[in-house]
Amino acid sequence: MDPRSRSRITGLVLAGGRGTRMGGLDKGLQSLAGEPLAAHVVKRLAAQVDSLLISANRHLDGYQRIGAPHNARVVTDASGDFPGPLAGLLAGLRASATEFVLCAPCDTPCLPADLAVRLLDALDAEHADIAVASTVDPAGRVALHPVVALVRTTLAADLAAYLDAGERKVRTWYARHRHVEVPFQDEHAFYNANSLHELAALERTIAARLERDR
Repeated sequence: MDPRSRSRITGLVLAGGRGTRMGGLDKGLQSLAGEPLAAHVVKRLAAQVDSLLISANRHLDGYQRIGAPHNARVVTDASGDFPGPLAGLLAGLRASATEFVLCAPCDTPCLPADLAVRLLDALDAEHADIAVASTVDPAGRVALHPVVALVRTTLAADLAAYLDAGERKVRTWYARHRHVEVPFQDEHAFYNANSLHELAALERTIAARLERDR
């Protein structure tokens, strides 16, 4: 991505969840290939954006250490009741000084190297406010990855109102705005780990790939 395009985007790693399916563990701090999950995502985004934020609500010192090599700043939700990924996105939109925020969850360690540029190109081409990543499997089935998205920062006030109304669904909020789905061919790039079992499977199948890409 050229420097002018990068300067339009702040990366945001979403690490503020409860980790319910991991028994309450802080998901982003769990180890994969010798590093915290969130550290892999930070590295993936750092090469594609102008600046970085990490949305976290626990273990802030740990996330500050993860972000320090890339000058990433840690932000927290305005609400203390873990209202979901949109609350983390809102914190990022409010903290960003750029035109867009590129958000990704802390458990997607193999994001595409061209994620930012492809989302930005599609958003600009469609004059949209949100670009969301998707993948298509060999059978032609489309899978949307709703929290891997490029979002215009001017949507912060609308998102705040949506959350204040008690709404939480990501796709429903996207539907309020002009958005575009951007297909990626490599579904492995969006593998994530919602449980310790899935994390162990990710370790077995992806650790070699991570090592190759370093």
